[in-house]
Amino acid sequence: MSSLFIGIDSGTQSTKAIVLDLESGQIVAHAHRKYDLIEGLPAGHLEQHPSEWITAVEGCISECVEHLGDRRKDIAGIGVSGQQHGLVVLDKDDQVVRPAKLWCDTSTAPQCEQIAHEFGGQPGCIALAGNAILPGYTIPKLLWLKQNEPQNFAKVTSILLPHDYINFWLSGVKRMEYGDASGTGILDVRQRTWNREICDFVDERVLSMLPPLGSSQEVHGTIRPELVKKWGLNDNVIVSAGGGDNMMGAIGTGNVKPGIITASFGTSGTLYGVADAPVVDGQAEVAAFCDSNDLWLPLVCTMNVTVVTEQVREMFGWTIPQLEAAAAEALPGAEGLLFLPYLNGERTPNLPNGTGVIHGLRPGNMNPRNLARAAMEGATLGLAYGLQRFRELGMNPAEIRLTGGGSQSKAWRQLAADIFNAEVVTLATAEGAALGSAIQAAFALQKRDGKATNIEELTSRLVTLDESTRCRPDPARVALYAEKLEQFSRLTQRLREVEYL
Repeated sequence: MSSLFIGIDSGTQSTKAIVLDLESGQIVAHAHRKYDLIEGLPAGHLEQHPSEWITAVEGCISECVEHLGDRRKDIAGIGVSGQQHGLVVLDKDDQVVRPAKLWCDTSTAPQCEQIAHEFGGQPGCIALAGNAILPGYTIPKLLWLKQNEPQNFAKVTSILLPHDYINFWLSGVKRMEYGDASGTGILDVRQRTWNREICDFVDERVLSMLPPLGSSQEVHGTIRPELVKKWGLNDNVIVSAGGGDNMMGAIGTGNVKPGIITASFGTSGTLYGVADAPVVDGQAEVAAFCDSNDLWLPLVCTMNVTVVTEQVREMFGWTIPQLEAAAAEALPGAEGLLFLPYLNGERTPNLPNGTGVIHGLRPGNMNPRNLARAAMEGATLGLAYGLQRFRELGMNPAEIRLTGGGSQSKAWRQLAADIFNAEVVTLATAEGAALGSAIQAAFALQKRDGKATNIEELTSRLVTLDESTRCRPDPARVALYAEKLEQFSRLTQRLREVEYL
């Protein structure tokens, strides 16, 4: 019986691939390819050529099957995780019209304002589709294209998200699943249908550009014959629906039922947890996404986590261990320093033109260790701001599972437990999104063949916690950081009111 499943994690900086042996639970092959953003664009414009993703995916899969040798015939399915929100536009011949505008592109703030104004402000957009229209989302990118590159817009016949485009290349099938589609800004997350009013405001052709929409649990298609031959696979290898990186990260961290929160400490940060009903935030601070298992995935995204600590590390010429040692040496609270970490602008709260602020400097606390501690605390408080909103909306996690580069720091894990006031723990493998993609592919095949009832049966066996990393909150530090979060929130609000953020 075929028991190997490939999981692809196509991100902003690189693509990773793993091969999961479903029977043993072991990762038996892996590969990695890096690429860059397009250079020389104006501030706020962040783009990539989709061909970079395809080259990386092709290289990763080729390397994996080469490593497997004769076992490549045991590959039964492929799942794809992709960076969310990116806009891939194709012409009538399915050729890419222009580079993809990415999730981190903030050039579409004016288009967001136009869409919101049409529907009575962001509350009107939330009423229509469940989410505010934010610069990172897909639909304002399409309006930007129409207004700034009309000749390119006229060529567009199909819209895909990054992982959809990779699925299309693998299978020849265009389709979207609910999870990633919910990050476009035009999916009514309550009904899981496209919202006609917002689509038509952008252009009357938008609905015709969108591919079929369906369940995240279904098989997307099978590998194209050319790729079957190239890689020496069986001709019935399936491609699962896949999903956005956060949706696949949820599966890969075992976050498939209410009560668990995943927090990603990467360049940017995310905080998300599965819900069995839509969680729509009238304040627009929690994104009301769907997950990639036909449930919902309320999510908070911050744009500044390890980017903040890396700036401090580079400023002092430290290694990563030296940064961690400095932060651990400083007292909790950094002797009064508070770092508002909005170096790249911010999504939560929505500050597309935000900047970083260091508050509370005095002669006695202005030293490298306190700056290191304040950077780490500030990045974590940014996520705690979102966690506080989760709790207000009724989501109270029993446990927070940490992923990303920052989670490898023992000092940062304890700090997170104290700031979040919850136990935190990491996973035995760092490949959360790739693992989630492989697990989803296995589940989709089992479901198609009538051999599976729910994905939790797989994640409970295949997702392993690293209990040696578990940290529990210290009551005294919890109280300190509760006050710090209040100061963080109030300072952000005051500076925002006077337009200094």
